[in-house]
Amino acid sequence: MDYPLQLSFKLLALAPQIYVRDRAGQLRMYVKQKLLKLKEQVTVFADEAQSVPLYHINADRVIDFNARYNITSPDGRALGSVRRRGRRSLWRANYEIMRGEEVMFVLKETNPWAKVGDALFGEIPVLGMFAGYVFHPHYSVSRADGTEVLHVAKQSALFEGKYEIEKRQELSPEDEGLSVLGILMMLLLERRRG
Repeated sequence: MDYPLQLSFKLLALAPQIYVRDRAGQLRMYVKQKLLKLKEQVTVFADEAQSVPLYHINADRVIDFNARYNITSPDGRALGSVRRRGRRSLWRANYEIMRGEEVMFVLKETNPWAKVGDALFGEIPVLGMFAGYVFHPHYSVSRADGTEVLHVAKQSALFEGKYEIEKRQELSPEDEGLSVLGILMMLLLERRRG
């Protein structure tokens, strides 16, 4: 993938949709989450017409702080999973990106106060419309040894959520895809929390 990647989603849309574009502006992934599902089920497509599925992400249980989100190819082959770290995620977003039972990467929020400020400022009448210009949460994707491989930062935007993913270290195509899917799932889950 050609970095930095730009992730964007409309804040006022009924069903969450995320567009992932590369440096040249080419659409790399498109996600439209289904509404009113008891268990999270997300399909990642190559196009906005939703004609070419790339990945499926399914929760292993109904709404739970320790849920595991299994990532599979369109033919059902297991590629990995993303697991929210229950109590650790109450204050600071904390996820593990896994292949099998092995933790490949840890996805953490770098400053939880930015998310709190963003959520609180967004609730102020009239001024809340400009919350996208004030607070910018950041997230780090690191190997198990602590080496940062990807960095995610919220960007200034009005009526839209925008994030930028920068690559800090080279990754294999499999690890890169798994990491970006982990970020997508984290953003879908965390945007509900503020």
